[in-house]
Amino acid sequence: MATNKKTLQVTWLGEQRYLGVSESGHQLLIDNSPVKVGVSPMEALLGALATCTAYDVVEIMKKRRTPLSSYRIEVEGLRAETDPKRYTHITVRHIAAGAGVSAEALEKAAHLSHEKYCSVAASISSEITVETQLESPTDSSASPAGAPSA
Repeated sequence: MATNKKTLQVTWLGEQRYLGVSESGHQLLIDNSPVKVGVSPMEALLGALATCTAYDVVEIMKKRRTPLSSYRIEVEGLRAETDPKRYTHITVRHIAAGAGVSAEALEKAAHLSHEKYCSVAASISSEITVETQLESPTDSSASPAGAPSA
């Protein structure tokens, strides 16, 4: 059985700042200090989930011959009040447009990403509720895409 190992080296820069360097040499500045110059660790987790899902959705829509002309994800995490202040609920809102792109096709792509393809979603604790919402750029009211998964 082959392993797909990923590594990241994190170096403390002082205060509450850290520099993460991936095995490919890419850098990520993590900053949890009051004066932020980078994302916090918890923001990075939300970003990882959003990016992983976005990649999947864009590719799924392309393969289904309904490419997106615009697409963004807004992710919101609700944290517990007490330490370790983990996320207890995450909302992933997909805002997409494109010729022939239907809410149904976008919902299917988002569902496939969350349930089958997104390794970040699969890696997050099953105790977190991750909710997917869909929205068009002109629609200010988001509608849930199916029941939240636990």
